[in-house]
Amino acid sequence: MGTKAAPRRPPRRPESSLAERWTTVDGIALFYRESPQPPDAPAMMHLHGFGLSGRYLLPTAERLADQFHTLVPDLPGFGRSGRAANALDVPDLAHAAARFLDDRGIEKATLVGNSMGCPVILEFAHHYPERIERAVLVSPAGGVYNQPLGRAVGQLTRDGGREPPRMMKVAVPDYLRFGVPSTFKMFRALTQYPSLERLLELHVPTLVVIGERDPLMPGATRVQEVAAATDNHVLLVKIEGAAHAINFSHSGELAHLIRLFMADRPIVDDPASPGHASLTEIHRGTHLPPHQGTSQRPGS
Repeated sequence: MGTKAAPRRPPRRPESSLAERWTTVDGIALFYRESPQPPDAPAMMHLHGFGLSGRYLLPTAERLADQFHTLVPDLPGFGRSGRAANALDVPDLAHAAARFLDDRGIEKATLVGNSMGCPVILEFAHHYPERIERAVLVSPAGGVYNQPLGRAVGQLTRDGGREPPRMMKVAVPDYLRFGVPSTFKMFRALTQYPSLERLLELHVPTLVVIGERDPLMPGATRVQEVAAATDNHVLLVKIEGAAHAINFSHSGELAHLIRLFMADRPIVDDPASPGHASLTEIHRGTHLPPHQGTSQRPGS
């Protein structure tokens, strides 16, 4: 009498149009997404936020994959990637990002980060300034405004009510997988990280994007003051109606904005997205092309 074959499970549906792949970096299994057929184009790596994986970055990354060699890794300790023997801090994650690019044979890239991904980009630029083409910092987090932990938790709770409901289906499994001990260790590392000092060191064209409704960010006036204190390679743009996870909730506006920034074009709303959140340029550094963008629509 023959043995009964185990029922076959249907193959897992891919999360996006990007190819899902694995590699090994520093002995750690690292999961990432990549342009299915990497074009002969500039590389662009998207870096996720605190406790999350790269899943919520996919809406924006997919929109840019036709123009850039797009990579979306789960950094070590996050998402589907393996964990290091010791908890990683911001410098460790920046070095891991650099070694991931080494593994993919990429010498230089534009880095797009959200939340915690922004300090990781700043640290990457500090150690590898010759390897970063441009920086896109979306909803930078981890500074004094997010301390202490209780305040940050309250900010995250308020933000949860301002994000699209479908964001919870992405975020909750990631947070549960990340775990409470890792949360405390990573939060401590973020609060000790010298974000402002590193931002002042940046000498590559840098786009900073903030959401009008983001409870984790100080007001636009304070952000503008910080941007103006740099050596002025910074372009600061506000997206009306957006909260913290802009890469997920406002992917059309953000991808359009990144394309304009990469091409040194004026910041204007996307005419293909009428009725969506508008873009407002509120600071342009003196070392950037002197374009004067506007967020006004005809008849507004």
